Amino acid sequence: MWIIILVSVGCLSGFFLFKKHTLPLDPELEPYRGNMKLSVIIPARNEACNLPHLLQSLQSQTVPPYEIIVVDDFSEDRTKEIAESYGVKVIAGSTLPSGWTGKSWAVWNGYLNATGDAFAFLDADIRLAPHALDALLKARERAGGVVSVVPFHHTEKGYEKLALVMNVLGIFAFTSKFERTNPQKGLYGSCILALREDYERINGHASVRTEVLDDLLIGSKFIEAGIAVTNFIGYDLVSFRMYPQGIQSEIEGFSKGAILSTSRLSPWTIIPIAIWVVGLLVSEAVFFAIGTSWFIPLLAGYLLYMLQFIYFKKYVGKFGLVIPVLHVIAALFFIAVMLYSAYQFVFLGHVRWKGRKIRVGGRREQ
Repeated sequence: MWIIILVSVGCLSGFFLFKKHTLPLDPELEPYRGNMKLSVIIPARNEACNLPHLLQSLQSQTVPPYEIIVVDDFSEDRTKEIAESYGVKVIAGSTLPSGWTGKSWAVWNGYLNATGDAFAFLDADIRLAPHALDALLKARERAGGVVSVVPFHHTEKGYEKLALVMNVLGIFAFTSKFERTNPQKGLYGSCILALREDYERINGHASVRTEVLDDLLIGSKFIEAGIAVTNFIGYDLVSFRMYPQGIQSEIEGFSKGAILSTSRLSPWTIIPIAIWVVGLLVSEAVFFAIGTSWFIPLLAGYLLYMLQFIYFKKYVGKFGLVIPVLHVIAALFFIAVMLYSAYQFVFLGHVRWKGRKIRVGGRREQ
């Protein structure tokens, strides 16, 4: 009986945390008519496989950006040539100064070369529906301050679908109702829209130049300055393909912030997330309980989480049916990522990302 209660409460915690806070869009309304000059800034390091999707989608916007800037962060592939072929402004990366992380330095150099009134900071793996910038500008106008979007995860290969649990937890963390009043509320770094005056008031990415989790920290900088922070779900407007380069990049990408990011959440968000995770992991024990009296209650719990994943994936990402049904596989991947993340932070003192080692706390090692 206690197993059914535990798993049921865990599953309910997921529905309690999940907020369907999608970018508002009414195609019948007039497109954004403001005079805002929007500069799109894209830091790119070895993004030849992703960049064409983003640049093509930017060319198809119903509200076109004023300028597009790609900052080539010492790429070893054809990132620079691809960006130049689309006619955008390409900034060559400069030597990484001591005390800066690579992405923050690339974004900062993009800002220094931007002339717009507002900035859309987009990761190179982002893909935009034609009305995406229109919706982003309207959302920022209504909410005020700065907005960010948790993109819909467009997966293609089997290993990419292992991210199901990680992506659901990301939705929980960034849209939880308890984060509204959290002074450490973060932004989702893949897609951020801010006014120039607000960005300059906090000294932009220079204020978080040493941080591995620059997006989370910069959110708190905006809040400290009295600037509102609002997060949305990308759903059918903003998506990304996170790790097409392989499972190693997927593990590195998730593990670099898996442990550290939890320290920025409100305790009232952490508690239901913990309950949800415990319920999930208990339900996965069904495979060890075959032939015992625990099998039926654990199977009931497993099926509850399966149905929840099938519902969530509509808003979280393209995961097919196999992984939501066999969610034990995604749960094992989640455990592996968390253990590896803890190992890096506790024993190594640094994380690895895109060929660079970054010390915990932000100082670059090499």
